[in-house]
Parts: sequence; C-alpha cells; structure tokens
Amino acid sequence: MIVSSFQTQYGIRLSQELDTMKWDEFKDLLSGLNNKTPLGAIVEIRSETDKEVLKHFTKDQRRIRNEWRRKQAKEVTQDQMDQLLEGLKQGFMELAGGSD
Repeated sequence: MIVSSFQTQYGIRLSQELDTMKWDEFKDLLSGLNNKTPLGAIVEIRSETDKEVLKHFTKDQRRIRNEWRRKQAKEVTQDQMDQLLEGLKQGFMELAGGSD
C-alpha cells in the first residue's frame, strides 16, 4: 500500500528512490499522504469518528475499521512502537542497499 500510495500521490517509484531518499524525507512524505491514496483511504476509515459518516460505511469499510479497533484494543507500548519503526527503517534501508 505504501508503494502504490507514493506512486499515486507523488509519482515516486520507491524502488528507484530508496537508495537516495533519506529516512526523514520518507517519513515526511508518508505522513503527508492524502485520502486519495490507498494508504490514506485506509487511515481515513480507521480514524473516522463521526456517527453519521459511520452509518453510511460500506461492509468493507466497517470490516477495515473494526479490524483496526480490535488491534488497537491490544495496547502497544512506546518501546514496541519504536521497535516496529526501527524494523521498518532497517527494511527500507536493506531494500535501498544503503544507510541513512
């Protein structure tokens, strides 16, 4: 979803950019994805709180939101989140064949 979202919004092919893109730039671009991208649409569904909007969700939208809410019910510590982000960083660095 991340790859297709970057392509959709920025016209960036991550497979070609990761060797030169810095981690901070990647994080900034990732956080700037809008709801017209695959990842942005999922984030929008997961974060919706307006009861009127929720009433009109499709079956798939409800499923996405409910799955997310179940996962969120299992608390994640800051250390766990830091480890996850570090793992993502290392994975992207390996894909790029370099370091930040």
